[in-house]
Amino acid sequence: MPNFPLDERTRRRSIYLLPNAFTTANLFSGFYAVVQAMNGSFEIAAIAIFAAMVFDGMDGRVARLTNTQSAFGEQYDSLSDMASFGIAPALVIYEWMLHDLGRWGWLAAFIYVVGAALRLARFNANIGIVDKRFFQGLPSPAAAALVAGFVWLAVDNKFMLQNSTIAWLAFVITVYAGVAMVTNAPFYSGKSFALGRSVPFWVILLLVAVFVFVSSDPPVVLFGLFVVYGVSGWITMFWRWRRARKLRSRLRHGPDGLADSDVGKPE
Repeated sequence: MPNFPLDERTRRRSIYLLPNAFTTANLFSGFYAVVQAMNGSFEIAAIAIFAAMVFDGMDGRVARLTNTQSAFGEQYDSLSDMASFGIAPALVIYEWMLHDLGRWGWLAAFIYVVGAALRLARFNANIGIVDKRFFQGLPSPAAAALVAGFVWLAVDNKFMLQNSTIAWLAFVITVYAGVAMVTNAPFYSGKSFALGRSVPFWVILLLVAVFVFVSSDPPVVLFGLFVVYGVSGWITMFWRWRRARKLRSRLRHGPDGLADSDVGKPE
């Protein structure tokens, strides 16, 4: 157990209202999504999961800005994330379309749930070990956004496809999101962006443009953005692999382009 100073141990054992209020709102949104899915209101259920994402993004930043991090808050946040981004998306998409696939449907939903559980457990175990600039595997809120975003997109735009086609698309997206959470692909975390840092005026204009862009058609834009983010980890992994391969090639051939085994050989 880390040997924290007395005031640090006291702070970590404390329970703070403000960040935990956002965590509670996150948990409520996930629960509300399940209730709405049971009532057949799948669009509202998907929107509730996106609301949970907003609250989840705020609780950690509020805790850091107000210096109110605590061990209780960390555990409460993980349990809330499991409910909102593990259980809720799986149940929403199962009730919406996956149940038409029989056992394949609930197996896909279970793959997603166990992927979220493993992802959150690994995240808690690796705090302070991995590069904070990148997540190891697709983060559970982004995976939930893929699943809920597809539900929202399909319901809002009333896809003119056969139910079996949509069901299998839902199957692929659900399984992909579940598997991506337990991979080692690096996904950008955004934690290097400091809210308290001053920014140029054009950043504010860019932020306004993003809000306008998203509000033009939220289901299409949000799902498209999270699809791009959902594959960005593989692009980053491929780019790192190519860079490492080139570096190994340079080291093997030496600075003059000659292989180490060729050094010292007669002409």
